[in-house]
Amino acid sequence: MGLDRFEDWLATQLRDPRFRKGYEREKRSVFLAYRILTLRQKLGLSQTTLARRMKTSQQAVARLESGEYKGFTLTTLEKVAEALGAELVLDIRRPARRSAV
Repeated sequence: MGLDRFEDWLATQLRDPRFRKGYEREKRSVFLAYRILTLRQKLGLSQTTLARRMKTSQQAVARLESGEYKGFTLTTLEKVAEALGAELVLDIRRPARRSAV
């Protein structure tokens, strides 16, 4: 399936409110995992070093970075941010109206 065909398929699927809700939830998990992974790598830290700073295991850090982890809590995100020397920024807002893709 080419990218254009995928984008067309996704645009069609996103019209379904149940699909859209699941898609947005997954997108958030992948985004958080990506942000943790890229910042850790940018700082030159291993998963083991980050885990030590967070007082957890390397396996726990791997789960956070997997994109499949669904158990993010405020406490976990605070620990990650502190261990990375980063600022945790949270926002709650109404979603912007946008196109399907």
